[in-house]
Amino acid sequence: MGIIFILIGFAWFAFIYKYPTIQTYSGDFAKEPIVADRAFEKTLEESDIKGIVIPRLNIDLSVASSEIKNGYWEVSETNASHGEGSANPGEDGNVVVFAHAREGLFLELRDIKKDDTVYILTKTRWYKYKVSEMYYVYPNDITTVSPTDSEILTLFTCSGFFDEKRLIVKAIPENSD
Repeated sequence: MGIIFILIGFAWFAFIYKYPTIQTYSGDFAKEPIVADRAFEKTLEESDIKGIVIPRLNIDLSVASSEIKNGYWEVSETNASHGEGSANPGEDGNVVVFAHAREGLFLELRDIKKDDTVYILTKTRWYKYKVSEMYYVYPNDITTVSPTDSEILTLFTCSGFFDEKRLIVKAIPENSD
């Protein structure tokens, strides 16, 4: 009987990590702010981003600028956020957009696939990106949101058991429509 419970436990653990689900956890860990690398504080620019659309996932959200407070980006409860100090679309650098893993926000991001299209709306035009990779990191790994020399779009949200990891989606710019 004990062996059966162990096998069920392993199967449950494998299912959780193969098909990550977003838990709604009310503790402080789920509300952990996003660390903003000091390099972002040196390049504070006004956010041009107004919206994000990922057609295959039916994601269509407004995007607000996320200020750096005490070394952390604030996370909006109602829309996606553009990390203050990260690049704007069309500029060299890391364009960082994030949202909670909740219904109506970035919950469906867990189903994104390589080569999916992501559109970013700015004050003046649309920018088109193609998903190049997806992976998971722990919250303390901030290298994924650090400034870059060339333009890249980084999307992220919480994932895993009790939001213990971050789903990172990297996308490269394509010709804008």
